[in-house]
Amino acid sequence: MALNYHQLHIFYNVAQRGSFSAAAQALHMTQPAVTMQIQSLEDYFGVKLLVRSTKKIDLTEAGQALLPFAEQSVELIRETEQAMSRYTSMLQGRLQLGSSLTIGEYVLPRLLAPFGQRYPHISIMMKVTNTTQIIEEIVNHQLNFGLVEAPVQHPDMVSEPVMEDELKLIVPSGHPLADQSSVTLEEVVTYPFVLREKGSGTRQVMEDELRRQGFHMEQIQTVMELGSTGAVKSAVEAGIGITIISPSSVKHEEALGLIKTLNIQDVSFKRMFYSIHLKSTLLPVTAVTFLTFLREYSKRGNPS
Repeated sequence: MALNYHQLHIFYNVAQRGSFSAAAQALHMTQPAVTMQIQSLEDYFGVKLLVRSTKKIDLTEAGQALLPFAEQSVELIRETEQAMSRYTSMLQGRLQLGSSLTIGEYVLPRLLAPFGQRYPHISIMMKVTNTTQIIEEIVNHQLNFGLVEAPVQHPDMVSEPVMEDELKLIVPSGHPLADQSSVTLEEVVTYPFVLREKGSGTRQVMEDELRRQGFHMEQIQTVMELGSTGAVKSAVEAGIGITIISPSSVKHEEALGLIKTLNIQDVSFKRMFYSIHLKSTLLPVTAVTFLTFLREYSKRGNPS
C-alpha cells in the first residue's frame, strides 16, 4: 500500500475537528469511510495516530508528528490547483459562493461576464448577504467560500486578500465641488455628509483614514445614516449630502451625469476584499479558478 494524499487530507480534517463525524460531514463522506481511511493510514505507518474516547479524539505522539506534514500537503495541493487553474478553460462544475453587499451588488456582476467567457462550463450560484450569514453558511457547508470587505477573525476560517478597492468622494451634479478636478480634505469636511451605517466596512475604511489624517467623526456634519449603498447613492443624487463610497457602485449614475467622482488630495481610502473559507476543507478547483481570475483582474488595474 502506498501513502496517498486523500488519507492525509482526511487525517488533517479529523485532527482539526476532533471528531470523525464532523470530519465526515465536512468531507461529504460517511463516518465508516473516514474511520476506514484513518485505519489504513495507521496500518501504513504501523502506529496509532489517534486515541479515541467517547467524548473526543486526541492525537498520539506519532499523530502530532504527522499533523504538520498533513497540513503542508493540504496547502501544497491548494497552491498547485491555484497555479494550474489559469490553464483549465474546459473546467466544468457548479460554483457556490457568498458575497457581502457591496461586492455582490456592484463589483462582481461586471466581472462575471468575462469569467463566463473564459470558463463557459462553470455555473455560478452567488448569495449576496452579510458577512455573519456567509460565515455561518460556510461553517455549515452550504457555501464553498465567501467574498467579504474585511478579514474575518474566526478560528476555523482562512482570510486571504483577493482584490483592492479604493473609495472616492461622491458629490451630486451641481455641487460646488463638482467642477473641481481635485479637492482638499479641509474643503470636503465643510459640507454635509450622507454615510453608511456604523459598523459597515465602507464606513470603517473612511473613518480610519480620517483619523489618520487627524480628523474625528465629530467634525463631520452627518445629516443621514443609511443601511445600504443604494440608499446612500439616492440621497447624494437628491442633493442631501456628499459621501465616500466605492466608485464601482456609482458607474451608472456617473455615466448619466447625475453625480461626480472626485479625488481628495493626499488622501487614499484603499481597502482589500477578502476570500474566506474553512481551514480544513480544500476549495474545489472551480473556486480556486474563480479566485485566481479575480486576483489577475485586480492586478491588471483597479476593479473599481
